[in-house]
Amino acid sequence: MNPSDIEHAICERLQAGLGRMVDSVQSYGGELDGNPHEIIRVLPGAWVTFGGIHKTEKTNTTGRKFRDHARFAVIVADRNIRSETASRHGGVLESEVGTNLLVTAVRRLLTGQSLGLKISCLTPGRVRSLFNTQLEQQAVSAFACEFDTSWIYSSLDDSRFPETPLNPAGEVDITHPDYPFTRYRGAIDEPYPDLKTIKLKIDEVNTPLNPDLEGQVTYD
Repeated sequence: MNPSDIEHAICERLQAGLGRMVDSVQSYGGELDGNPHEIIRVLPGAWVTFGGIHKTEKTNTTGRKFRDHARFAVIVADRNIRSETASRHGGVLESEVGTNLLVTAVRRLLTGQSLGLKISCLTPGRVRSLFNTQLEQQAVSAFACEFDTSWIYSSLDDSRFPETPLNPAGEVDITHPDYPFTRYRGAIDEPYPDLKTIKLKIDEVNTPLNPDLEGQVTYD
């Protein structure tokens, strides 16, 4: 599972669900690290970022399947010309949303959602205050809402490189998670040969024949 796909799906759901509570919902790109004028211009807003994989565990005895436990964060921020309290609590005007409402709305929209992906449903975690400060004579408040999820992936066989992924029509499948290895000219292995023959031998105990029964099945 590519974390970017999860980020994109979270952004899409929040963009539709939050409506006019925010100007936009985007993957975080340092928007709150710029100069005060640039920060004020993008508020109220919400940003999504991948927080990393904090645990991986085996899911079968062969050691080829694993479950990754990952964390994502949704950053919400708002401003208010009246006070720091108003930047959190909102106000009487529609434009005065407040970060407390944004936090509640984000958790309501994302908790228990799989976003149409092969992941476990998002579980809400901590809500952390990032800052409450004054920028250009306006009070600005920002919080980070954490969500956990997990997914299962299979490892390559020992010493194997990925194969060029093909769709049923025999064309390169650009949607496959292993496609980047083909796109960027990484080492590629040929697919395993198709199974064409199965041989069967049955040897019963205390009989003179060895084996007692032998057969072969061949596939075209």
